[in-house]
Amino acid sequence: MMIRVGILTVSDKGFAGEREDKSGEEIRRLVGTIEAEVVRYDIVPDERELIEQKLREWSDGCAVDLILTTGGTGLSPRDVTPEATLAIVDRLVPGIAEVMRQESLKKTPFAMLSRAAAGIRRSTLIVNLPGSPKSVRENLQSILAALPHGIEKLKGDPTECGQP
Repeated sequence: MMIRVGILTVSDKGFAGEREDKSGEEIRRLVGTIEAEVVRYDIVPDERELIEQKLREWSDGCAVDLILTTGGTGLSPRDVTPEATLAIVDRLVPGIAEVMRQESLKKTPFAMLSRAAAGIRRSTLIVNLPGSPKSVRENLQSILAALPHGIEKLKGDPTECGQP
């Protein structure tokens, strides 16, 4: 099954054209290593309403199976990506964020400051990633192998988990 991916970069400077979106490029590169294609891409400023709007649009229109956000997961006053995500998801998938933080803690104590969230809206999995390309790489690599299986289950795959 080909996974349809949306990449949403949340960055005031990126939206204003003041910064190249290297994190979005890193996500694109990494999802290319699994059976996935990027079908949606956008940059929005750190504005909760705009983030929520884009997440709803992409998930409600069934345009994407997986939305990967980058940026806005820290402690700055304008970091609101987790709040936007939590406001629109139907169900949480806490293990994804737990694994990302756990793996990142092996490299930096600052990983404990990540507020990244993951959840499901309708039949779309939404995962918040950090804003730096290095952190995107480390976090996404820690969960990438599980994503195809999770998307298959989300789409209704009836096979029992753990069965050959």
